[in-house]
Amino acid sequence: MAGKQINGFVKQALELGPTLAFFLIYLRIKEDTFLIAGTEYSGFIVAALVFIPILLVSMGILWALTGAISRMQVFTAFMVIFFGGLTAWFNDERFFKMKTTIVYGCLAGLLGIGLLRGQSWLQYVMGELLPMRTEGWMILTRRLCAMFVALAVANEVIWRTMSTDTWVKLETFAMPAALVGFLWWQIFALQRFLIEPDQDGKA
Repeated sequence: MAGKQINGFVKQALELGPTLAFFLIYLRIKEDTFLIAGTEYSGFIVAALVFIPILLVSMGILWALTGAISRMQVFTAFMVIFFGGLTAWFNDERFFKMKTTIVYGCLAGLLGIGLLRGQSWLQYVMGELLPMRTEGWMILTRRLCAMFVALAVANEVIWRTMSTDTWVKLETFAMPAALVGFLWWQIFALQRFLIEPDQDGKA
């Protein structure tokens, strides 16, 4: 069942707000250490743990307003909770950093499985939002699969070779911007495959 429409600004704030909140909290406490139940945690780990309830509250509000939560949002929330838990349990920030690699890797893997079956699972998820011929969906799926692989590799290189500060900034701003820019580029590049609605408003 389709969700109710809400103000676009409110929707964007609820979807992007938690990540921005994590970034701001990290900036505020990155130099601090916290003693919790006899264990010292870095500011990064505490910011990662605080991010979990912020994300869940934001999703809860979004669900209350729209009546719907996307599969991607549920998957992301699961990964954040799972790797956030591992980060706290082992007191090791590497688990939270690896989350991004695994999310992008899983998305690439799912699209890749569909491609091996001669299908565009992206079309199944987004077909109603972007009417396009199957040939166009297959091209977009192949390119987006490659983009997810590139982002997964980039995340591994960044967190393994650069500072936590650099990783947080690139994870918060650069990688999402690269993905959004890539998708807009593809929409323009694949214009010839778009299906124009007829006069009755049907594709």
